[in-house]
Amino acid sequence: MRFGTIDGRLALVRDGLALDVAAHSDLPADPLAALARFDELAAWAASRDISDFSAKGVLGPPVPNPRQVFAVALNYRPHAAEAGFQPPDEPLIFTKFPSCIAGPITEVTLPPGKPDWEIEVVAVIGRGGFRIGRDRAWAAVAGLTVGQDLSERGVQLRGAPAQFSLGKSFPGFGPIGPVAVTPDEFPDRDDIGFECHLGDELVQHGRTNQMIFPIDDLVARISAVCPLLPGDLIFTGTPAGVGNRRNPPRYLQPGETLVSRVEGIGEIRQTFR
Repeated sequence: MRFGTIDGRLALVRDGLALDVAAHSDLPADPLAALARFDELAAWAASRDISDFSAKGVLGPPVPNPRQVFAVALNYRPHAAEAGFQPPDEPLIFTKFPSCIAGPITEVTLPPGKPDWEIEVVAVIGRGGFRIGRDRAWAAVAGLTVGQDLSERGVQLRGAPAQFSLGKSFPGFGPIGPVAVTPDEFPDRDDIGFECHLGDELVQHGRTNQMIFPIDDLVARISAVCPLLPGDLIFTGTPAGVGNRRNPPRYLQPGETLVSRVEGIGEIRQTFR
């Protein structure tokens, strides 16, 4: 199943067409409410034929208003190395505030400072839960989507110790999309390739099998402390290749375009001003 939103309403998406969920079922239009009934949603979606799909529209974020947005620092060994750190023994969890979440095709106003890119595979929580065992963690995930953990490094690294959340939560700094794809759609849900281009330059690439803490492990560890709610997002970490670790450092500039792609999902595109 591939799902997204059009005008904030949950839709199934196939072959460039969409099907408004609430208009064709007794499921709600609100993504959070529909994801809370994920088993019903998945069963209903499986019965839909492509002939049912006709709507077109501009896709927004698969979850426009998540209640919790978690993110993971240094979850790929090459990125930890380029940042000058040893790989962590425990996941380093921070938050992006939900007001930064945006859709897949956006124009982002750059704040002053050192704005940087970080491509990430983002897990969208479905039924959720508290203290979810790792053996049940994938069942709590509704889908995976493409994300950018855009970061203004000056604010992020200000202070001792540094705090991350504000520097990663400027307007538009959490674009996701274009759709979320259920884990069963991937040949191997633990081995998904992704890449990020800034203009014509490939700046990042990797595979999710290179994570230090895989997605199911993150779900189990986070839910051991915080109940995961339908529609919550987990930005699962970025590989090597971010701008502030280049020599010399390289930051986003007005007029540039960033394109982020994940196998089996699609791409998002941000233009900066």
